[in-house]
Amino acid sequence: MRMIFGVMSLLIVLAIVGTLGKKQLQALGQIGTTSTRAPTDPAAKAVTDAVMGRARDGAATVAVPGAMGGFADAAPAVVEGTVAVQAQTIQNNVRNATNAALQKGVDRSNASQP
Repeated sequence: MRMIFGVMSLLIVLAIVGTLGKKQLQALGQIGTTSTRAPTDPAAKAVTDAVMGRARDGAATVAVPGAMGGFADAAPAVVEGTVAVQAQTIQNNVRNATNAALQKGVDRSNASQP
């Protein structure tokens, strides 16, 4: 009986440690939360390129801290300024890409109506 309780308590401890370890790795972005696949849809690729600050020819124009370049030959440009300036630049890129995507949807909707 003592051995059964010992094995059960060991399994419970391992489950708790595994869950905490998984949460820590997800918080660091190591497992399960990121995708390394590039979008195949041209519209999605355009939005991704706009958010990441890539020019249409594939060259990176804005360095994103902690991010990997989308292309092997893309050399990120050095961004002068503080982290706040870099964050504001990324936020502006996201806002502009979202507005462009929404406008495309409106244009498409208006074009389909007689």
